[in-house]
Amino acid sequence: MPRRDPLHVWLHGTRVAELTSNRPGEVACRYTEEALALWDLNIPLLSCSLPLSRRQHRSGGTYFRGLLPEGAARASLASWAGVATFDTFGMLARFGRDVAGAAVIAAGESAPRAGSAELYDEAGLSAEVDAIEDHPLAVHDDSELSLAGLQNKLLLVATPQGWARPVAGYPSTHILKVEDRRFPGLVTLEAAVLRLAAAVGLTTVRATVASFAGVDCLIVSRFDRAAAVSAGAADDRHPQPLTRVHQEDVCQALGRNADAASGKGKYEAAGGPSFVEVAALLDRFAADPTRELERLLAVATFTVATGNADAHGKNLSLLHPLPGVVELAPLYDTIPTALFPMLRTDAAMTVNGRTRLAGVTGSDLVAEARRWRLDESAAAAVVEMTLDALATAADNDDVACPPGLARFVQTRCASLRP
Repeated sequence: MPRRDPLHVWLHGTRVAELTSNRPGEVACRYTEEALALWDLNIPLLSCSLPLSRRQHRSGGTYFRGLLPEGAARASLASWAGVATFDTFGMLARFGRDVAGAAVIAAGESAPRAGSAELYDEAGLSAEVDAIEDHPLAVHDDSELSLAGLQNKLLLVATPQGWARPVAGYPSTHILKVEDRRFPGLVTLEAAVLRLAAAVGLTTVRATVASFAGVDCLIVSRFDRAAAVSAGAADDRHPQPLTRVHQEDVCQALGRNADAASGKGKYEAAGGPSFVEVAALLDRFAADPTRELERLLAVATFTVATGNADAHGKNLSLLHPLPGVVELAPLYDTIPTALFPMLRTDAAMTVNGRTRLAGVTGSDLVAEARRWRLDESAAAAVVEMTLDALATAADNDDVACPPGLARFVQTRCASLRP
């Protein structure tokens, strides 16, 4: 294989790492002298699984592979890049400038160019949605973007004039998910669960449902994008300046290969992350570990009470508000699988050893938190407060919870009280 030029990783304007690859499927990561001069050794910088070190991380591929989509979308990106589907380096060389979190990956040692946004008209966006199955992520010749996941989706930029397409690595602000035709009503329910999560303080993600090309779509704001503090002038091609917020999912943070076990490696039963392991990361790296562990317990309680058996290691993330510090990210993928008989019923992450989500009790939630070294009375209080807030939100007209989901949540909250 011919020698490849290295890729460079930028974080908030600083070139923090160099990536190399000697063969397809391999990615080695070495932190730069700039990064080593700025921060202490052994802190999580790009990832908890890639601590800042003078030594090369020869197995950095797990974190970087986690920036790429799964299934047909990955195959599509590989085809556009002219590389194999397992060639993480090759795909990031082509599509690494707008990925999850704050990392910007590009060739050359100078700062990557800013990119721009191209305004959609209604017909243009409808055409993108209509073609999404054959054209995953709506990639164009000038697209330099990637997003993890299996579901059909595309990335958008919100502008005062309407939705736009990110061009040449411009940071996207929203994700559009196309409803799976096998599960009608799913995006409406996912949006409702996100509203419930917002009502109980577990997400900042804003969700709306819109129809394009006769298909219902969920549009969610990205929690890893924020308005720039000192915003410059905006125009049609260069909307309000944005900053990227660094984050990683817990598969990346723990160095777990989500592609393992025929794509089931994100589930605990197939070697994916567990609540205990996520708690250990928060206990080690959070600025306020107790607060973050209590928040993790609230997330676990919410997940059980809303019947989400798909809350796996790619659907739970950590924010990096400062180098070396992590905290739990807002919830962003909240499917009430219990309302769809064809979807999974086993918990993506077990609770106190229980695998069947419907069998989890309030006492199990408290016992699970005790494994993280949370005080029993404090854990019981978190569970009860979360259930109270959720039951109230499900009955709140402003949340607009569909009746079937509201009944399920109310019943589950009542049965879960420890």
